[in-house]
Amino acid sequence: MADGSCEVLLIGGRSGVGKSTVGWEVSVRLRAARVAHCLVEGDNLDQAHPAPPGDPDRSRLTEANLAALWRNYTALGQRRLIYTNTVSVLEPGLITRAMGGAPRVIGVLLTAADATAARRLAVRETGSQFDAHVTRSRLMSRRLEGEAPSWVVRVPTDGRAVTDIARDVVALTGWAAAGEDGA
Repeated sequence: MADGSCEVLLIGGRSGVGKSTVGWEVSVRLRAARVAHCLVEGDNLDQAHPAPPGDPDRSRLTEANLAALWRNYTALGQRRLIYTNTVSVLEPGLITRAMGGAPRVIGVLLTAADATAARRLAVRETGSQFDAHVTRSRLMSRRLEGEAPSWVVRVPTDGRAVTDIARDVVALTGWAAAGEDGA
């Protein structure tokens, strides 16, 4: 980017909506368009037990780990971040603080009906946590719909191919129109 500014695409949504899958497909499309970017799966940034003292929801741990990753990516010239996490669209401040400066933020909330999410979770969750994930997914869906800011674009996933969803998400960023090599 000529002016050196940064951008972040936040992909949020309930468990089972396809955030990770869509994030990976967005990355594939951007690579094909020769658009420099990096992808971070936010769920991996706070996987520590027990929670750090004074950080019961692990948000400070998430922010610190994202900041460390972003420093490494920017040292390589990256200026665009795709960040997937259930509540990412509710926490743009945490992500932008970790990135430093004032990146342009694009927010996408992937949506799916309860039955769709449960069916997808049944494929992914083969251990003891299936019922807990379905319950949390249903509750989080209601929270996200009620609390996600109006600037966050809702993208339905029911009955749609991941390639079509990713195409729509990439179009929202405007990044593929840039089509340049490098950052």
